[in-house]
Amino acid sequence: EAKVHFLTHTLHYGSGIFEGIRAYGGNIFKLKEHCLRMLDGCKIMDMKIPYTVEDISKACLETLAANKIVDGYLRPLAWRGAEQMGVSGQLTKIHLAVAAWEWPSYFSAEAREKGISLKTSRWRRPAADSAPVHAKASGLYMICTLSKHEAENAGYNDSLMLDYRGRVAELTGANFFMVKNGEIHTPEADCFLNGITRQTVIALAKKNNIKLVERAIMPDELKTIDECFATGTAAEVTPIGKIDDMVYKVGPVTKLLRDEYEKLVRMPAQ
Repeated sequence: EAKVHFLTHTLHYGSGIFEGIRAYGGNIFKLKEHCLRMLDGCKIMDMKIPYTVEDISKACLETLAANKIVDGYLRPLAWRGAEQMGVSGQLTKIHLAVAAWEWPSYFSAEAREKGISLKTSRWRRPAADSAPVHAKASGLYMICTLSKHEAENAGYNDSLMLDYRGRVAELTGANFFMVKNGEIHTPEADCFLNGITRQTVIALAKKNNIKLVERAIMPDELKTIDECFATGTAAEVTPIGKIDDMVYKVGPVTKLLRDEYEKLVRMPAQ
């Protein structure tokens, strides 16, 4: 029954901040980290949100409980209201709401087992001085929607997005990793979101003594790699089986990190 005014500033200008959070076995994974990132995003977007980490955490827990969800997805969203219409939104009220629904997996079981397919997008992630790239801001996903539509219409699962320099960046809603000679390489998160799952997987790789390098990756390098995978709260650790006309096997490093991540998220809350 939630209703939003037609003149809501965020609806017209895309100035919302949201989070994607997963619950496993009734426990919310890295809830505090997500709430902290949400507040950081609001600060970047000059949204003076009148809520604390504790407030947002409590709302998430109450929403999960009210919907009796055990394994699911939570979507907190902060947005500017309808008190002012125009590019400036300084007189708007900052609202906050949380939704939750059951969501066992972002991609199908078959796609997760064989690897998803990606089509390189014609849209590129902007430079850090062109957009608030380190905030999980609604407006930044406009080109992601266009990219994903284009990929799906061509028979692919998702898009691989390059950045403004032509370097490999990310998927439309997940970070990118590749494996070559047993080493993991991932793009530097200097113009896209440094995902919480990305950070978790980097820690898991180090824990398992797998060398990991964050660096600039050019598209031509994708022809010479052994395996690749995507990470995200929704995607979790998902193998990539194809990028354009390049085909990859679901390799041992991807399988190891997928299993390690699955064990971690389902550990009982401490």
